[in-house]
Amino acid sequence: MARRKSRHPTELELEILKVLWEESPLTVKQVRQVLADRFRTLAHTSLITTLNVMFDKGYVLRESVSEGKGYEFSPKLSREEVSQGMVGDLVARMFGGSASALMLSLLESDQLNADEHSELKSAIERYRRGERK
Repeated sequence: MARRKSRHPTELELEILKVLWEESPLTVKQVRQVLADRFRTLAHTSLITTLNVMFDKGYVLRESVSEGKGYEFSPKLSREEVSQGMVGDLVARMFGGSASALMLSLLESDQLNADEHSELKSAIERYRRGERK
């Protein structure tokens, strides 16, 4: 049975996007090296396949390298676009569309430390005053 197509990047695609958000454009070899440095070893062909799938999904851009053999990849979507989409999906599916339920869940969990609580409180206050990013 085929897997349902995800509306969001898979775990591996997200790891690759994180690499490309930090520095791009990168060749397959360069992406593979960064992933290996982060303890994620992939076969060269597996990474090429994944990057091509990501291109088809519209997650990355690719440009032929000057020598004409291979590509350099860069992110097409920003970190904010991806995170907003994933958080929106989480709010819709897990919290019935209630962002406040998500926020309450975070506040009541052990996921936030004291500094993060303060940072969140400050962000809410800025939002109330109309000071958005």
